[in-house]
Amino acid sequence: MRRVVLATAATVSGVVLLLSLKPASDPAAASAAGAAPQATAAGQESPQGGSRGAAPAGSGTVTGDAVRTQYGPVQVRLTVAGGRITKAEAVQAPKGGLSDQKTQLAVPKLNQEAVAAGTADIDAVSGATYTSEGYRKSLQSALDKMEQAPSGASGSSGAARARTVTGKAVRTPYGPVQVRITVAGGKITEAEAVQAPKGGLSDQKTQLAVPKLNQEAVAAGTADIDAVSGATYTSTGYRQSLQSALDQAGG
Repeated sequence: MRRVVLATAATVSGVVLLLSLKPASDPAAASAAGAAPQATAAGQESPQGGSRGAAPAGSGTVTGDAVRTQYGPVQVRLTVAGGRITKAEAVQAPKGGLSDQKTQLAVPKLNQEAVAAGTADIDAVSGATYTSEGYRKSLQSALDKMEQAPSGASGSSGAARARTVTGKAVRTPYGPVQVRITVAGGKITEAEAVQAPKGGLSDQKTQLAVPKLNQEAVAAGTADIDAVSGATYTSTGYRQSLQSALDQAGG
């Protein structure tokens, strides 16, 4: 009888012990279950937080390649902030005669579309097919330069490493010629005449010669470019000013 009582007492003690341990194990299990989702959430938030805190993909200005069209070169410059296009402009576009009207009609619309779309997938402007196509190609090249720029560096874009240099003003019998170039990666990405002969017949010659000289300067990357027929003095002054700008850029 004593053995039965002892066995029963031992059984009861064991049950009581198990019951006393069970509540302690439940909170621990609940705590472990709660910790897992919290760890997962933290793992998901970490990359997002890092992405938000990273430097913008690019900021500054980027100039696309000059694209030849049937009526003249087209070249696009973008202003970029936080990896997004905030401004687009055509630094070169067809000029002279009917091209002036088409350029005035098309370029503002193309600029607006480029900013709105943020890509080169924009519609052509009716009546300015060649200009629109050249614009899109130059825009795409500018966007490519943005993507090639190293990420994670503040203000890093194709144009952030660019340098703008203005050559000396060169006198000619018809007026001064002065060239400004933008250089990036050792190459001329943009060329423009900030001074050129004006007045009378000089206006026509300047409108004819300067866009061609700008295009040749970018294509050649040197001052060894051909003179434009009928604008010998302007061409000579342009080359001399271009060479002085290259000398400064090289220094």
